[in-house]
Amino acid sequence: MKKKLTKSHVVFEQHDRAAILHAKKILFRNASIVDGQENFTASFDMLIINGKIAELKPNVEVPADFDGQVFDLENKLVFPGFLDMHVHFREPGREDEETILSGARAAMTGGFTAACTMPNTQPATDNKEIVEYIQDQVKNHLLNVYPIAAITRGQKGAELVEIAELIDAGAVAFSDDGVSVADSLVLRRAMEYTRMFDVPIIEHCEDAALAAGGAMHEGFMSTKLGIPGIPSIAEDLVVARNIMLAEYTQCKIHIAHVSSAGAVELIRRAKDKGVQVTAEVAPHHFTLTDETISKFDANYKMNPPLRSRDHVEALITGLKDGTIDAIATDHAPHSIEEKEAEFEAAPFGIIGLETAVGLVVKQLVEPGIFTWQQVVEKMSLNPYKIIGITGPAIKVGEAANLTIIDPEKKWMVDKTKFKSRSQNTPFNGWELKGKAAMVLNKGYLFSIDI
Repeated sequence: MKKKLTKSHVVFEQHDRAAILHAKKILFRNASIVDGQENFTASFDMLIINGKIAELKPNVEVPADFDGQVFDLENKLVFPGFLDMHVHFREPGREDEETILSGARAAMTGGFTAACTMPNTQPATDNKEIVEYIQDQVKNHLLNVYPIAAITRGQKGAELVEIAELIDAGAVAFSDDGVSVADSLVLRRAMEYTRMFDVPIIEHCEDAALAAGGAMHEGFMSTKLGIPGIPSIAEDLVVARNIMLAEYTQCKIHIAHVSSAGAVELIRRAKDKGVQVTAEVAPHHFTLTDETISKFDANYKMNPPLRSRDHVEALITGLKDGTIDAIATDHAPHSIEEKEAEFEAAPFGIIGLETAVGLVVKQLVEPGIFTWQQVVEKMSLNPYKIIGITGPAIKVGEAANLTIIDPEKKWMVDKTKFKSRSQNTPFNGWELKGKAAMVLNKGYLFSIDI
């Protein structure tokens, strides 16, 4: 029996409301804008009236009786709002781990104004009712939530969902994330249908037979630790198949959470051929290696697994040269009890919304691998393009959908202070630099305690 879904019109959780302002009249002074289009080197003032950008120029003059909020953004950076195109908010089904509203709070705290929710809920997001329920939970909320629906009913890989109906309900893409669609004919039919609507298929690329029983990357460390391995070829084979099917059907294919050097090279070659393929990588995959598994801490257990240094270097190269289009967290909450199990028995996945910006700064910006312009491409501009939605623009007359970052803010990761309902992170105790200071969207401003 399906769980009865009860609609709610709660806008924000009670503990968020003190940090929320209605953006009727806001003036940002000394805003350094990074929009991916032009590299503003000067500081601008930005006047926002009723949630829209009214003026954008140096030294905006306002009347003496201006009764709005004024914020000095000196030494901060203003971006078009960030979109995390791969999150798990667990509702419906596992509200003990995360709800849509608690996930939204974690997203805002991490600097995101939008997120795409994956369909492996309980029950799976495979019907119109669940898509509408997810959207209703954040109706009039600051965070935009774009549901991704399942490809097959119950994510069982056999029967296609009602694709047209789900798109009408608001689904922006289709995925059986958590598993790959093993039946190539089923996937081909899904691609042919989604091509008609110009929406992407998002694939979790893993050959289930090759990965069966594995708990970490197959290699020197798995042998040393005696933990069953998941070979990188399990990812590469399915990436190759999906690219070939996408080329044959002329469908848009997006490769989720790329982790292997082989997959990066396959995607690079496919793009050179003109295949409509895009890809994402998670911060943990370009930050950590399989050597961290020596701690036997299940907070380092994820799927795809943390791989060896050569794979990590390939991911960073792929990000830099444009082979990998987006950075997405694969935010996957799990309860403390589940993650405290033995390594092989614990579930895969970590949370990532609240540490993403700090890890991007630490691993990509600080070493000089990325400019801030490249950050906005990977975390805002490209994710919106991939899901086919017009993204935010920092222009007069446009809605103010903004992520504001303090690039010099030093902070310590403390999982007990996370806004997520879960604490499964391998980064607890890490010192990071760079943190979201504010997000603004849909007429709301969320000021983050940093």
